[in-house]
This record gives sequence, C-alpha cells and structure tokens, in this order.
Amino acid sequence: MATEGIVNPETATAPAPAGRRAFAQAIEQYGLLILLVLLVAVFAFTPESSEAFVSLPNIRQLLINQAVTALIALAMVVPLVAGYFDLSVSAIAGASSITFAQLVGPVGWPIWASILTALLVSLLLGVVNGIFVAYIRLNGFIVTLGTFILIQGLLQWFTGGQTIFQGIPDSVTKWGTQDFIGIPYPFLLLVIVALAIWYFLMHVPKGRELESIGSNERAARLVGIRVSRNVFYTFLTSAFIAGIAGILITSRAGSADPTSGPGYLFPALAAVFLGATCIRPGKYNVWGTIIGVYLLAVAVNGFTLLGADPWVTPVFNGLALVVAVLVSTLMARSRATK
Repeated sequence: MATEGIVNPETATAPAPAGRRAFAQAIEQYGLLILLVLLVAVFAFTPESSEAFVSLPNIRQLLINQAVTALIALAMVVPLVAGYFDLSVSAIAGASSITFAQLVGPVGWPIWASILTALLVSLLLGVVNGIFVAYIRLNGFIVTLGTFILIQGLLQWFTGGQTIFQGIPDSVTKWGTQDFIGIPYPFLLLVIVALAIWYFLMHVPKGRELESIGSNERAARLVGIRVSRNVFYTFLTSAFIAGIAGILITSRAGSADPTSGPGYLFPALAAVFLGATCIRPGKYNVWGTIIGVYLLAVAVNGFTLLGADPWVTPVFNGLALVVAVLVSTLMARSRATK
C-alpha cells in the first residue's frame, strides 16, 4: 500500500501559532529600531551620562554630525540594491569636499558655481566606476576599492596633505549650523535625500527594476530589463549623493581635509549592513540604513559620555559590521531553507 503523501501525525511538525509568527516577524522587522530605543533609554537614565546625553546641544550634534555618514551610506544603498558594491563613495565625497572648498575659498568662485562643479566632479568619478563595472563588466568591489585608493592618493597630492580653509565664506559655514522650524539644515537635507531615494526605489518602475537585477541579474536580462544601463545609472546616482555629502562636509567644518571623506567609509558600511537586518530584512533599504547610522552614533556617543577610551569607537564599529554581516547571512540562509 502506497504511503506517499501521508503525513505521520506523530512526526509532523505543527506550524507555529499565528500570533507567535507575527511577533517573530515584528521583532525581525523592527528589532534594530527597538535596540536603538533601548540604547537611548539606557544612556538617558544612567546617572553618569543622562544630563549630557538628553541635552539639546548633544541631540542637535547627533542629528547634524551623522547627516554626512547617513548620506554616504545611502549612496552605497543604491548600487547595492542592484547587487553591486561601491566602496568609492566616501572618497568621492572627499573629492567633492576638496573641490568645493578650493573653488569657493582660494579661487573665489561663487557658491552656486562651486557647488555645481563639485557635483560635476563627483558625477565624472561615477561615470568612471559605471563604465568599468556596468559595460566592461569588471568586479564592482575591486574596481571601486581601486578608485577609492586612487582618489585618496590624488587628494593627498592635490592638497599636499594640507587642510583647505582660506577664504571660505562665512555663509557656507553658517548654513551647517542653521535651523528650519527647529530642524537643523543638514538633517533636513538628509531627510529630503532619503525620501527621494526611498520613493525612487519603492514606487518608481526603474527602482523596482534595480531590485530585480539584484535578486537575479540573469533573469532580469531575460525579461528585457536593460541591466547594464541601469547599473551604470546606479553608480551615477551613488556618486551624486556622495557629492552632496562632500559639500556638506565642507559646510560643517568650514574647511576641507583630504582624509575626512574617506574616513566615513567603514561607519557607513557598517550602517548599511545593519540596515539590511531591519524594516525590509535581507534587503538593503533606506530607513533601515538611517536607523543603523543613528544606532552606531548613539552607542558611541553614550559610551563617550560614560568615559570610554577612544579605542571604543573603532572597536564598536568593527564589531557592528561583523555582527550585521553575520545576521544578514543567517537570515538569508533561513529564508532559503523555508
């Protein structure tokens, strides 16, 4: 007598109750946000850090200082949605910062012309990445790591390792400290850029095409999606966002340091991978990335107020990156076995 298709009630595994599944899904989706809220609560109510942590100047600095990191992280998200790394974004931000500072300061160009030129330089660097990766079909990770190192070297050569600060107008530096209805301009800029990227990725057909490419590039080609062109545009978009971040670096600091832009790479990368564990678990996404940025910032800020040594920041960022990659990988394997 055939027994195929007959389930033994003694060995069968009962499905998890709907309530438990919903709870597990909510934890998976919002776990990082919950952790951020818990960290804020811990530092806000710990006597050694509470007064300084909840002060308006500290909150304001957290929002403003992390705007650059978040913009660079969002620049990474766009090509990552299509399945491609762009490790050069922080160096492109550095190139934008140096270009803007040099033109608006020592050269004496108008602010608007300096901004446009800095963005144009960023786009040209994005074109280089896009051609090598999208059309020549070189490995994106290797190419953008190479351009990261190359741009770093060029910035050191151009500036002689010196900070550019001469002649930068006060209006440039004041912008980075001003508010709009109580919201600091840099954070407001971040929100606007984040909303634009989110809307494009989630509600515009081209954005959905990028996700299809990231899920299965071969299948995307078979259904008629122009993969190479779309990938090329992701590197242009990534470079443009990095260019905005670079201008913000100069505005915030009132100067441009050849090492400042590249220094954002690893915090931004950690935030991107952390972000892929929440909101849309297993997928690179805008709001998860921003939560990741501020989770790292709040943790480091809180530890600093508690008197932690300087080595805590890189150690924490490194651990966060490893843990984020581990969690993302395990989640992907879990879904593959279901």
